[in-house]
Amino acid sequence: MTTRLWPRSLLGQMLLAVAAVLLIAQAISAALLWRAADTRREGAVLNAAAFALVVRDERAREPRERAEDAGERRRFERRRYPRSLRIEHTGSFALLPGETADAGLASELRALVEDREVAVGRIVVTERDALDDPFVTARPRWQARYERRDAGERRLLVAALQRSGSSEWSVARVPIPPTPRGVIGSILLQTLVIYVLLVGLHFLLLRRITRPLAALTGRTESFARTQSADGQLAPQGPHDVRRLIAAHNAMEARIAALLDEKDVMLGAIGHDLKTPLAALRVRIESVEDEGERAKMAAGIEDITRSLDDILSLARVGRASEPPERVDLAALTAAVVEEFEDMGEPVVLGDTARTVLPVHITWLRRALRNLIGNALRYAGRAEVTLLRKGAHVVLRVDDEGPGIPEGRIADMMEPFTRGEASRNRETGGAGLGLTLARAIAEQHGGELALANRPEGGLRAEIRLPLP
Repeated sequence: MTTRLWPRSLLGQMLLAVAAVLLIAQAISAALLWRAADTRREGAVLNAAAFALVVRDERAREPRERAEDAGERRRFERRRYPRSLRIEHTGSFALLPGETADAGLASELRALVEDREVAVGRIVVTERDALDDPFVTARPRWQARYERRDAGERRLLVAALQRSGSSEWSVARVPIPPTPRGVIGSILLQTLVIYVLLVGLHFLLLRRITRPLAALTGRTESFARTQSADGQLAPQGPHDVRRLIAAHNAMEARIAALLDEKDVMLGAIGHDLKTPLAALRVRIESVEDEGERAKMAAGIEDITRSLDDILSLARVGRASEPPERVDLAALTAAVVEEFEDMGEPVVLGDTARTVLPVHITWLRRALRNLIGNALRYAGRAEVTLLRKGAHVVLRVDDEGPGIPEGRIADMMEPFTRGEASRNRETGGAGLGLTLARAIAEQHGGELALANRPEGGLRAEIRLPLP
């Protein structure tokens, strides 16, 4: 089963979009904050190294300026810069095996030292573990102190400075502060708070919009099934949505009024036409020629059936009773039995027990029309009931000439009949398939026609399973 990652509802899509944008923004913000913190930490270490190489080194060289240097040292320490270890003075300086100098940090440190009017000859900067530094390991107290720390807390910035005109190196070692552990936690907490506030606010606002829209959708679907204006929605939600619901209610009322007028008109037409047809049926009994009398009776019967089909087609979807749950296998068997009782060659094939809420009278009418159509043009019909995916299928197969591929869609339109090879003389008014399609659509399904590979036509009423 495939999982849908993208929600189908407006509420879900909007919340997912807001959450995704917020996540991206917070990720960028976290990266920038992390980079800024790292830059500040690097700057603090370099400033501490510059201070050690210039101020502390000069203080060690010139004790008479100790008071002035002490004041500067206090000002420096108030900035919370890391304190360097003791300055080392050596005649030579070399990197450890496998160690490389950091040219970027050296360039920045050179600029800081030169700002203090110190002539720089050479300068080398690198990072190393304190326990790898010979100056630290030569002092047991320092070594013991660093052995108690984690690897991330033992990093040192080693800066070696050789002044212009001097052969001596001044080496400063500044502890590199570890990354603050609370940075990630604070970023996550900030993200969580923003998510709760922003997504929660969007949820409340979108819910106020989507809830009446969902109710309106349900109401529209209900009206499509019943065509009844009863139970209209009260306008709710934002002003735009309230106007939409009010406009929909007005449209529903107008459509329902038009359908009621149509039913009244068709009922009157049906009554006015059937009355003279009944009178004609009585009068033709006085015709002495039996052949003429039979033709006239057949003509009247054909007009009556056509009129019934027209009135039925107009009434589809306007059922006064709600759908009833019925076993479609039993309903199919009952319709086939009706044709068998009349001596028609109708065969009941495989059926699958399926219970659905349907309008029983209308569905019987649709199935009878398909079977009658097959008998009219092929002389034989086979009826089956099966399940295909999310649908239950009422299938009627025949062995007739079929329908030209280009005319299959046209055959479901009103008053459309097949060509002469499909026995036009015994055909009706061309409303049988149209009525069957309307009944299938009334139940949320469809009517499908297709030519069988072995010959003949296959008609299927496909109804959705709940």
